[in-house]
Amino acid sequence: MKGCALVTGASRGLGAEIARRLARDGWAVAVNYLPDRADAEAVVASIVAAGGVAQAFRADVTDEAAVGGLVAAVEERFGPVGVLVPNATGPQPSIPSAELTWQDHLDQLVFFVKSPTLLMQAVLPGMRSLGGGRIVQIGSDLFERAAPGMAAYSAAKGAQISLTRTWARELGPSGITVNVVAPGWIPVERHAAIERSHFDAYLADVPLGRFGTPAEVADVVAFLASEASRFITGERITVNGGHVMD
Repeated sequence: MKGCALVTGASRGLGAEIARRLARDGWAVAVNYLPDRADAEAVVASIVAAGGVAQAFRADVTDEAAVGGLVAAVEERFGPVGVLVPNATGPQPSIPSAELTWQDHLDQLVFFVKSPTLLMQAVLPGMRSLGGGRIVQIGSDLFERAAPGMAAYSAAKGAQISLTRTWARELGPSGITVNVVAPGWIPVERHAAIERSHFDAYLADVPLGRFGTPAEVADVVAFLASEASRFITGERITVNGGHVMD
């Protein structure tokens, strides 16, 4: 198994760091983005400057036709996808359960159930041609924390875990492992406007006494993408400094 790595939502935040980390491990990286071309090109430039190989690919990974086109373009440039990291996400509003609509649920499911499913199906023939592959989903420890207002997001993340375990059983005979990396709160660009009091309240419950970094999440993704993880599948690894413990 080798091929390339495809990281969705990789123009910034966790996705950008995961792309850079996989490139350092020798993967040719497809940096997927939707609205942020300049940011995606900056990620590619940083990878190339460090001696790696990468290219930016624009696609809406919640759209079936776009996903097919994305994977076809990636395979034309780099060959089959050996590592898939479905990282793309959307807005995650806090909505009281009494006001929650079915559309609110669908808005989360489209990123954490529909998109990963479309991506898995699109890369599967290529992974089988390689004799195996790695699918590493990006989850969240909110599934355990049951934070008020986050019912739709948490439910979708729970569904993501179920997908991972089922796929691990179904795809294992093809040499494909499927796992979830579940970060705690890892501050990135989109958290810039949050009040400091929220940061302090969160840290009070973290045994290691600090926030994690995107690089620490990327390290775990890189491990699961590597040969060192070859006998690990259907698992969920939480990266949150002990904030919640399975």
